[in-house]
Amino acid sequence: MMAGVPLTPTILLVVLCHILGANSSFQPALVLDMAEILLENYCFPENLMGMQEAIQQAIESGEILQISDRKTLAAVLTVGVQGALNDPRLAVSYEPNFVPVTPPVLPSLPMEQLVRLVRNSVKLELLENNVGYLRIDRIIGEETAAKLGPLLRDNIWNKVAHASSLIFDLRFSTAGEQSGVPFIISFFSDPGPPVHIDTIFDRPSNTTEELWTMPSILGERFGKKKDLIILTSKRTMGASEAVAYTLKHMKRAIIVGERSAGGSVKVQKIRIGDSGFYITVPVARSVNPITGQSWEVSGVSPSVNVIAKEAVANAISLLAVRSTIPKAVQTISDIIGRFYSFTDRVPTLLHHLASSDFFSVVSEEDLAAKLNHELQSVCEDPRLIIKLSQDHPVIIEEDFEPEKVPDDPEFLKNLVDTVFKVQILPGNTGYLSFDKFGEVSVMDQLAEEIAKKVYEPLKDTENLIIDLRYNTGGPSASLPILLSFLQDESQKRHFFTIYDRIQNATTEYNTLAGFTGPVYGSKRGVYVLTSYYTASAGEEFAYLMQSLHRGTVIGEITSGTLMHSKSFQVEDTDIVITVPFVNFIDNSGECWLGGGVVPDAIVLAEDAVENAHEIIEFHKGVRTLVEEAGKLLEIHYAIPEVALKVSKVLLTKWAEGSYRAVVDYESLASQLTSDLQEMSGDHRLHIFYCDIEPESLHDVPKIPTAEEVGYIINALFKSEVLPGNVGYLRFDMMVDVEVVKAISPQLIKLIWSKLVNTDTLIIDMRYNTGGYATAIPLLCTYYFDAAPLRHLYTVFDRSTTTMSEIMTLPEVMGQRYGSSKDIYILTSHMTGSAAEAFTRTMKDVNRATVIGEPTVGGSLSSGTYRIADSILYASVPNQLVLSAVTGKVWSVSGVTPDIEVDPEDALAKAIEIINLRAQIPAIVEGAGALVADNYAFESVGADVAEKLNGILASGDYSMVSSKEELEIKLTADLKTLSGDKSLKTTHNTPVLPPMDYTPEMFIQLIKVSFQTDVFENNIGYLRFDMFGDFEEVRAIAQIIVEHVWNKVVNTDGMIVDLRNNIGGPTTAIAGFCSYFFDADKQVLLDKLYDRPSGTTKELWTLPELTGTRYGTKKSLLILTSGATAGAAEEFVYIMKKHGRAMIVGETTSGSSHPPNTFRVGESDIFLSIPTVHSDTTQGPAWEGAGIAPHIPVPAEAALDTAKGILNKHFGSQK
Repeated sequence: MMAGVPLTPTILLVVLCHILGANSSFQPALVLDMAEILLENYCFPENLMGMQEAIQQAIESGEILQISDRKTLAAVLTVGVQGALNDPRLAVSYEPNFVPVTPPVLPSLPMEQLVRLVRNSVKLELLENNVGYLRIDRIIGEETAAKLGPLLRDNIWNKVAHASSLIFDLRFSTAGEQSGVPFIISFFSDPGPPVHIDTIFDRPSNTTEELWTMPSILGERFGKKKDLIILTSKRTMGASEAVAYTLKHMKRAIIVGERSAGGSVKVQKIRIGDSGFYITVPVARSVNPITGQSWEVSGVSPSVNVIAKEAVANAISLLAVRSTIPKAVQTISDIIGRFYSFTDRVPTLLHHLASSDFFSVVSEEDLAAKLNHELQSVCEDPRLIIKLSQDHPVIIEEDFEPEKVPDDPEFLKNLVDTVFKVQILPGNTGYLSFDKFGEVSVMDQLAEEIAKKVYEPLKDTENLIIDLRYNTGGPSASLPILLSFLQDESQKRHFFTIYDRIQNATTEYNTLAGFTGPVYGSKRGVYVLTSYYTASAGEEFAYLMQSLHRGTVIGEITSGTLMHSKSFQVEDTDIVITVPFVNFIDNSGECWLGGGVVPDAIVLAEDAVENAHEIIEFHKGVRTLVEEAGKLLEIHYAIPEVALKVSKVLLTKWAEGSYRAVVDYESLASQLTSDLQEMSGDHRLHIFYCDIEPESLHDVPKIPTAEEVGYIINALFKSEVLPGNVGYLRFDMMVDVEVVKAISPQLIKLIWSKLVNTDTLIIDMRYNTGGYATAIPLLCTYYFDAAPLRHLYTVFDRSTTTMSEIMTLPEVMGQRYGSSKDIYILTSHMTGSAAEAFTRTMKDVNRATVIGEPTVGGSLSSGTYRIADSILYASVPNQLVLSAVTGKVWSVSGVTPDIEVDPEDALAKAIEIINLRAQIPAIVEGAGALVADNYAFESVGADVAEKLNGILASGDYSMVSSKEELEIKLTADLKTLSGDKSLKTTHNTPVLPPMDYTPEMFIQLIKVSFQTDVFENNIGYLRFDMFGDFEEVRAIAQIIVEHVWNKVVNTDGMIVDLRNNIGGPTTAIAGFCSYFFDADKQVLLDKLYDRPSGTTKELWTLPELTGTRYGTKKSLLILTSGATAGAAEEFVYIMKKHGRAMIVGETTSGSSHPPNTFRVGESDIFLSIPTVHSDTTQGPAWEGAGIAPHIPVPAEAALDTAKGILNKHFGSQK
């Protein structure tokens, strides 16, 4: 049990007393008493604050004072308290004659009555197929169950345990005790660690009780593997709801029936004061650890919603369905294992089936839907289908039976005439139509007739239309015949591969050798017509014509019917699984997963022929357009060698058939753009089509009239002076320099004059998509001093083959902003073209901090050129821009901001940085002053402060953009200037209050903190990784001596391992050192100089210690590493200086005495400053330098080295 939520005296009663004053009516007193009962008993005390206002308003309104009828008042109060707390269980009643009835406590009843009660509330049957039926109308509590243990075990639980599945009927269970819930949950669980099943908070006692499953129970368990159905009704209430809710959310039971009543864990009817009024209050509540919610009020919702009287029948049907699941899943696994064509995916599918959770399955439909969704997700193959047979008629697909054709020449001739329709259409376009692909053996028989009647008439046509709109398929093996006709005789080409899982055979289909008849070749256009009826091999042919780049597909999306799968009925179910046993792999190695072929030109089937003629006409000019696009690139593109390469590749792609899929200017523009960008790596290259000539071809900016100037300024520019004298300038388009000059007088007057005298400027380019680059030098000039002129960037112009250095201008209209004040530019993914170029320039020359999103990656200058005499136009970047700083070509990928944030946060971030940078000079100067005044070594501190101020003056801190960045830089500068890694920024972490440890806890802590051992030759070993504070150590000194020191003090030599000791307070150093010196005289260990106070403290050995001293006579070796720091270094320094120990290992960290924390001015920056240093009269300080060992060895070898030294020493004494 643990304490619940404590409640301090609420404001509620105080407020009510103040409102009521001396009113003598009984109603206010009644309300106050009611409020007090709720405060002490209601199970949601945190919700009671919501009641205060409701009660206060009710009393202030005087409504309840006017209600004299007590039953009416009770009803009004019920409505008020239920509404305020949103809890329908709360009820006020007026019952002056109410006599509380206390029901008898079950455990106190005689055994005979208990047995009778249990027998009357429990019914047990064994139904067909070993299905158990258990009805319990009352959940008995733990104490009663213990009293009736053997009876319950033998007559109920052990009988139920042997059922194959169980229907647990709680429809009539309206009473019970929560203490009985854990047993029932445990009965339906497997043995194992206890599981948290519920938490009960009792308000009157203010306690919380957790309910857990029981590690062991009397009798056998039903366990958690067999199916469990719980029946509920509207009457199911209380503990039985807890059982149903818990088992449902543990995924242990399926609930069938009606939503339960939504009762309560515990409800009390409490008299209000001395009146005849009573309030019914839920005094305890349940919180499920899985859902964080409860069954109370809302009830338990069923998994299968049926009326209560039909629940048993539904449960029996459901169990029948669920009993088939293992067999059905195993059958599906076997079918997939035997037939599925992707053999590499089979193990994953079988593993998924074996590990799937079918708890939620309540019907065959559920099972089919679950398996279909999950298996398709796992294998990513839409051909693997599981569904109910009544969903759609399922075709059980069989292998083709070879057709038998008489070897009769006349019959063969008539058959070819019947199957194939051949025409020559206007424009010398061939037309071939057939409605089925024949068997290869039949096609071989018909080969000569086909050559004569089909290939010969078509061989000289300019283009060929193959009409498959009514082609329902046939065997895939016949596809190479027609495909070979459409290739060159000399061309040996791989068409496709078929893997047959049943035969475990892979067959490759290539150009046929010894083709009968003339071939059409690969150069002329082929146009395949499709419809929704085009299926199977007809679809495969259309698909291959696309993937081989041999033809253009026109018409409707095909049916998606592939004849490469088998369907099986899953025994004893209506579930059918369709499994692809063949993989159809194209010439690129891609497996086609069906789903229908999407035509290059989607049109109604009846319009396909007409559309084919239009596309044929369009295709006549495609090569010229592709070639002209390449020539434009060669003439104008900024990088000549790339242009030449791309131009050649474009023609190669056309020759390979890559442009057969284009069917109009739109698709051609899209394909050209994709190819240009892919081959050049430049996303700025773009082909577009336009019915009217674009204005960009006549790129002469229009100079605005005097009347238009004001409109342009208002439309494009927005300015504001923000708090702190921060200027804000937004403009959404880069206008031409001549336009800028024309509007300059008004622009300076209306916009610039407001901003030029601000201390900082924010330029908002988030919505600026670009425009003219000609004004960039003029705009940049305002942000630099007049002299010297600044090199902004260099431009190589391909059209003129000239290189121009772009500089700031010597003169501008109006006042300059200058180069000393901070500028921030805000960007987004919309920022493009010339706006990008301006941003990149300002960032490149380190004149602005860019905040926001990476920009779009536009071009400084692109020319628009018409492709031949068509409506296609090419946008070609014709200039290269080189950085003024690096001399390298600007990237085309956009400007990466200095600080990346969402665009909507960019302005706020800029203001945040501005505010920070305004504080930075004071912070850096303040940090220097603190170091100068407090650093342990005075001369070093003064030098650091002076140099730090020099760094500040040089502008090194001007681009700091966050507190974290400031702390990182300040730390780096302080460490570099001082050579002291302990001088740095830090965080002002509050000191935690000391823990109140018990002696037992101290012992355990000490055992963990110290490691001791005694090696061969009585060599002691002591390791600890941190020093403690003297006062804390003194308090537990006796415990440390007993559990640590006494284990090693009587050794003949000792190794103290400080390789992992990171320091700590130095206050205990003198005491620890004292154990290694004799008691007869005190030794001056060190002198510590404290800079802030200017005092020196002497560190002496202590005259008295807890426990026995080790003394000075026995050997002492100390192990060190580069991690040994702080207080550990002070100990090593003292012991080495006094010659008391031999140091073995690595030079120590070079840290310092524990530094002090100082706040820098009023900022939230803190410095960690070492203020104390050891005596330096006998040699250089160890602080910042570390302590060199006597025996230098790697840290990991130090212990073995030390043991070897002592073993050798002791060995020589024997």
